[in-house]
Amino acid sequence: MLPHLAVSRRTRSTPFTSRVEAAGVKGYTVYNHMLLATQFDSYEADYWHLCEHVQVWDVSCERQVAIVGPDAYQLVQLMTPRDLRKAKVGRCFYLPLCDEDGRIINDPIAIKLADDRWWLSIADTDVVLWAKGLATGMQLQVKVYEPDVWPVAVQGPKAEQLMSRVFGESVKDIKFFGIQPMTYQSPTGAVVFQVARSGWSKQGGFEIYVDNAIAGQALWDELFQQGQDLQVRAGCPNLIERLESGLLSLGNDMGYDTTPLEAGLEQYVDLEADVVSLSLAALRQHTPSKRLMGLVLDSDAQITDNHLTIEQQAVGEIRSQCWSPKYGVHLAFVLCQLQPLGNNLEVNVQTTAGSQNARLTELPFEFDKLGLNAL
Repeated sequence: MLPHLAVSRRTRSTPFTSRVEAAGVKGYTVYNHMLLATQFDSYEADYWHLCEHVQVWDVSCERQVAIVGPDAYQLVQLMTPRDLRKAKVGRCFYLPLCDEDGRIINDPIAIKLADDRWWLSIADTDVVLWAKGLATGMQLQVKVYEPDVWPVAVQGPKAEQLMSRVFGESVKDIKFFGIQPMTYQSPTGAVVFQVARSGWSKQGGFEIYVDNAIAGQALWDELFQQGQDLQVRAGCPNLIERLESGLLSLGNDMGYDTTPLEAGLEQYVDLEADVVSLSLAALRQHTPSKRLMGLVLDSDAQITDNHLTIEQQAVGEIRSQCWSPKYGVHLAFVLCQLQPLGNNLEVNVQTTAGSQNARLTELPFEFDKLGLNAL
């Protein structure tokens, strides 16, 4: 039996916690000091439902770090090695945030709401404290704070159909990683929410940035009323779906011990950019000693040791893993040590059936090239 999670005021609930509990949540994790559901039915049942229908997620734990003022761009650019000089208002950007050594602090979605107003929709570290320290130390003209915003995600292949019933057909015009204000007709009057075509799945969907708790609760209820024939359910980010999709988790797959070049995030690092970034100097001199890779184990045996070996020499560590019911294999993200690994792509894994061979591959998984077909 797993230990009990004691919930107090330090473990912040959300405007939707009562609804999540009424929907039968079976597990929580703590993320940015808030509750995040991890399971409703089972990981596999939740996975299939997400891939086939539509779910509503309480992802209020995706806290927003608001950066507002004349130096807003300067501060955001300082925190990331990605070149943001051409960033347009109304767009979202995936950003590795890195320290002076090039190590990953966070990997938020940055949202440019205006030239002097950005939101960082953060993963699980206290970015607001770091941003405040940088702003104060460099005497930047910005205000850094955490606004009362509680994102709700609508994810799955039927997400657009459900969203159009609630927000109107114009919601379909939002492009991927675009964000725009949308009017919601709540029982107490019209309110405007920022709506982005985004979310932590590859099944398609939207995130609604709720900044009015009462209207947000009405929105939650209406999504379920309007989606009954679509088999809408409460849901949450799903381990199986994210591994199959190659979505990385800060603190699990990468973090303070990795650089974006080691985590496979090269496309978000502009080494030649003429910008003032805290991490670029270090990253330009950086020679990666490790690499985040995918692992495929053609077995239904349980993995009992997170360490991978070649001829009994350690070459990597499993960071996240799951059984894929779609492909009938175990999938994992592995942080590999490049020097002992060399050019080898076959490694040994300890399982309940003994030592077994597994194969390494680049991320995201390319199932066709791996010879894996959906069951």
